[in-house]
Amino acid sequence: MADPSSYRPKPGEIPDSPGVYRFRDEHRRVIYVGKAKSLRQRLANYFQDLAGLHPRTRSMVTTAASVEWTVVSTEVEALQLEYSWIKEYDPRFNVKYRDDKSYPYLAVTMNEEYPRVQVMRGHKKKGVRYFGPYAHAWAIRDTVDLLLRVFPVRTCSAGVFKNAARTGRPCLLGYIGKCSAPCVDRVSAEEHRELADEFCDFMTGRTNTYIRRLEKQMAEAADEMEYERAARLRDDIGALKKAMEKNAVVLADATDADLIAVAEDELEAAVQIFHVRGGRVRGQRGWVTDKVEEITTGALVEHALQQLYGEETGDAVPKEVLVPALPDPVEPVQEWLAGRRGSGVSLRIPQRGDKKALMETVERNAQQALVLHKTKRASDLTTRSRALEEIADALDLDSAPLRIECYDISHLQGDDVVASMVVFEDGLARKSEYRRFQIKGFAGQDDVRSMHEVITRRFRRYLAEKEKTGEWTDGEDAETPEIDRNGDIVGTGPTEDDGRPKKFAYPPQLVVVDGGAPQVAAARRALDELGIDDIAVCGLAKRLEEVWLPGDDDPVVLPRTSEGLYLLQRIRDEAHRFAITYQRAKRSKRFRSSPLDDVPGLGDTRKQALLKHFGSLKKLRSATIDQICEVPGIGRKTAETIAVALARSAPAAPAVNTATGEIMEEEPGTMGSSGEPVAAGAPDERRGQET
Repeated sequence: MADPSSYRPKPGEIPDSPGVYRFRDEHRRVIYVGKAKSLRQRLANYFQDLAGLHPRTRSMVTTAASVEWTVVSTEVEALQLEYSWIKEYDPRFNVKYRDDKSYPYLAVTMNEEYPRVQVMRGHKKKGVRYFGPYAHAWAIRDTVDLLLRVFPVRTCSAGVFKNAARTGRPCLLGYIGKCSAPCVDRVSAEEHRELADEFCDFMTGRTNTYIRRLEKQMAEAADEMEYERAARLRDDIGALKKAMEKNAVVLADATDADLIAVAEDELEAAVQIFHVRGGRVRGQRGWVTDKVEEITTGALVEHALQQLYGEETGDAVPKEVLVPALPDPVEPVQEWLAGRRGSGVSLRIPQRGDKKALMETVERNAQQALVLHKTKRASDLTTRSRALEEIADALDLDSAPLRIECYDISHLQGDDVVASMVVFEDGLARKSEYRRFQIKGFAGQDDVRSMHEVITRRFRRYLAEKEKTGEWTDGEDAETPEIDRNGDIVGTGPTEDDGRPKKFAYPPQLVVVDGGAPQVAAARRALDELGIDDIAVCGLAKRLEEVWLPGDDDPVVLPRTSEGLYLLQRIRDEAHRFAITYQRAKRSKRFRSSPLDDVPGLGDTRKQALLKHFGSLKKLRSATIDQICEVPGIGRKTAETIAVALARSAPAAPAVNTATGEIMEEEPGTMGSSGEPVAAGAPDERRGQET
């Protein structure tokens, strides 16, 4: 625990101007990012008597080891820079809203020649129009199914579209009238794009125009006694009205607005957002966050606005945003929102009428979300804390292991030997810090030796990163070792210290290995050879789920009902899964190898061009050098190299009995079809067990 006075800036060093500041821990990792109208006044609040600080603020300043700042011209620039740094550094003490699910959107891919309507999740793509988010994917599909009667836009995947174009037959939707079938040229690309535009217009709330137009067409058809056409139009109108009824009118003036409500207590806050378009609720979403700092409702709203609109532009930012409390000051946030939209944005608190009534509904949703989250989280937090305490007691650790790393070795009969490293922090998987290794120090199957190599490489990197931070040096210009891809020190050179998460910079309190006493001894020996004595090691054997400690003749047996044992099992199983996945990927890649892989300088693009030109590797092998030169991008020298490589890899001709003309079968121990010796009784590789 650091003393804030040890890194407090000297009086007069901090400028009295707008800016953004960063607190770093002892490993130079950025742990908090903040902005201020006056850096001097804001930072002074952190260096007062610890007893007067909020508990979470006190935890942050005692975890930090340094503070730095960047001066900007305006508060809007400070807001933008703060958002960028929070996204880049992911500081642990900043307010970070956890989206309670990946919300589905109704997306129209206007960036394609034939736009497609589909369900999309995750990051938004350029050139795609999004509507939502929706609470459930089935709600999107129900809406689309109704609208396809009127706007028969393509919904099929690229593979289905190409197959229909190749065969000249549309899919089922094309036959039943729910797709205009541009794949078989029933409509042109321009006509299909017009349908997609009309679909988007309807989804944005311009509904009355289309309904009035269809009603007029229905009346004309009836007057002309085209009753079948009039009936179809009547059904289309019914489908549109049914789709509209799914979203009841909540604001009579066809308002486009987002309503944001916050429910909070001393520890956490829940945010709910209703997206209203054309006076109807088009989507809803919610976030939950830990209040890791003393923060007002207005500041929570500001962080929610940053997360909600930080990567949006244009109409995705509505003209009106209704909130329960305004950020202080509000002008920079409004200016920032206007910049994202490209026109003015009204940010205000609703006072009366329909908007206030709807805000109350959103607030009730936020309260319910917070209660539900706390009900789930209470059990989860208690269980994780108890598991870590049980592990600490069983292994006789000084404190609960907040960061645990687990290692596993995987191979197939000694081939493609790999290792995995998974990381759990506070009992939860930290997948961004997972790492995988190829065993290169030796060939063959030796789990103990492999474990020693992996632990050595991982913690050699940790020591190198530690030296980069200057923890072992007194001078400012100290050189640090450069590390090759195997984790070995190959030289020294200057490094940049930018606070971004580094691959091996942070040590665990506990190393878990998948295995028994031999693997544990190998891991402990690797750490001892590097001079590391402050990291605990244990192993979890699969047979009886025993926990082994270095130097002990007998294992530690945790009760089967122990939460600590359950957590260790989860971590071990995750390491095993991650190692198996990598090992299988390497094996598949090896099986998919091609003779063209041995041609120096021949990349994937030119390989694909060769196979596309000739149709198969067999035809390419029989081609002449001049024919190979006809492929774009292939010169004569490259063509000659390709021909030589293919000739070397050509399968050997089968042996023939010259007397009878019979093809002789290969005996065990002779050359296989691949040109490699086949041992008698060699096992089928598919029977090999992955470990």
